[in-house]
Amino acid sequence: MKKVALLVAAALMAPSAFAHQAGDILVRGGAMTVAPTTDSDDTFDVDSNTQLGLTFSYMVTDNWGVELLAATPFSHGVSLKGSGEVANVKHLPPTLMAQYYFGNAQSKVRPYVGAGVNYTFFFDEEGRNVLDDKNVKADDSWGLAAQAGLDMKVTDNLFVNGSIWYMDIDTDVSVNGVYQDTANIDPIGLMVGLGYSF
Repeated sequence: MKKVALLVAAALMAPSAFAHQAGDILVRGGAMTVAPTTDSDDTFDVDSNTQLGLTFSYMVTDNWGVELLAATPFSHGVSLKGSGEVANVKHLPPTLMAQYYFGNAQSKVRPYVGAGVNYTFFFDEEGRNVLDDKNVKADDSWGLAAQAGLDMKVTDNLFVNGSIWYMDIDTDVSVNGVYQDTANIDPIGLMVGLGYSF
């Protein structure tokens, strides 16, 4: 009887796994804000937008993972210096990342960093005001991406998450088929939400 009691006590005192272990799938969801970093030298100014962000990670080892970013479509107002808002565009930025998680499977807090590639495709471009009757087109973009994040354990499977992203997004803008300029959007993404591990 004493042996059974000692085994139960040892099991209760043992650190519980955070479940960021090889073979686990991590699903995160939350509010994601995309804030373009256009500056005073850019022809276009692009507004920020917040949507539902989703990420799906697979832990290859206890410390290395692969993640795919998905989201509901982002919608941005685009302004031209001296002309105000001239267009509205929507885009989706699927991004594939290789990640490194610090700590181990027993850690209640798992900071991580990642690097990868982003593909952004634009759609439903609409001319506004001075370009109201014009055909506005933004080309799709390939670029590098980087991230840093933090997972904090709530239960054995549930955790809260915060992450910051940088994406290299440059798109050639044309009006009625004539090239106008390249918009260097290069946004910072901020995401806060919950995650669950399987």
